[in-house]
Amino acid sequence: MYTRFFSLEDKPFSLIPDGDAVFLSPGHTAAFSMLEFGLLEQVGITVITGEVGSGKTTLVRHLLSRIDYNQLTVGLIGTAHSSYGTLLKWIITAFRIPLEGNDESALLQSVQQFLVDQYASGKRTVVIVDEAQNMSTQDLESLRLLTNINADKNQLLQIILVGQPELLQKFFDPGMSQLAQRVSAEYNLSPLSLSDTLGYVRHRIESVGGQRDLFDLSSLLAVYYFSGGLPRIINTLCDGALVVAYGKNIATVNLPILLEVVSSKRIGGIHRTGIDNPEREAVRDTVLKMNDVDLHSMVQR
Repeated sequence: MYTRFFSLEDKPFSLIPDGDAVFLSPGHTAAFSMLEFGLLEQVGITVITGEVGSGKTTLVRHLLSRIDYNQLTVGLIGTAHSSYGTLLKWIITAFRIPLEGNDESALLQSVQQFLVDQYASGKRTVVIVDEAQNMSTQDLESLRLLTNINADKNQLLQIILVGQPELLQKFFDPGMSQLAQRVSAEYNLSPLSLSDTLGYVRHRIESVGGQRDLFDLSSLLAVYYFSGGLPRIINTLCDGALVVAYGKNIATVNLPILLEVVSSKRIGGIHRTGIDNPEREAVRDTVLKMNDVDLHSMVQR
């Protein structure tokens, strides 16, 4: 729609996680290093958490693009909500394991045989569970049982759990102490800082052949203020701003355009809950001085 107008090769702010366009902020770099450490050191369980829209799934996609599939067999589970079946059934689906019965003991036996066969062929097996905060207590217990499968002092299944902060609360449950002790690598992904938000927007634009100054400074400050540094909301705001700018035949996104997008958003997670960190408050003051506009007035609407 607007890509030709702005001389872009593609839409820079797609909401679909794109591992090729990943922006590695210091926090994302640390989280990705933890994922790589978990794989290279063959640790039992790696846990990555972060708020909705913080970039966890994008990091997983980036990891998948760098894996040597001659050495690893990887199964990806997009959700493990108990209403859609047990974890063992999801694992069997992810690895396309032939079923030899439907009861849990038969499912566990099928998974165990698959892991042994992979090990015998010289390959390690990794299962990645996204949205892992939805896992039930029964599924977490199944995970614990799977970590018991080993051969020649090697654990046959590596597990990567990716989810919202509520996932951590599950490990704090006294009944989960045995499973928690098997978590060897973990990282909680925080929202982007102001400087990282500006770098993220410019990175996404340049990744599709655009000019880094497509957004002026005031609009970028407002993007940070209203997104709280969450990449998914940044994408929502920036994509909407490009649509509005295109419709108005304006070549550079400015503050009025960004505020028009914010005012039109009643859903989509736009951050309007008030000042909750010093950096956002400083941004509010800066925009007020530069443009005589109080961003907080938009929050109160």
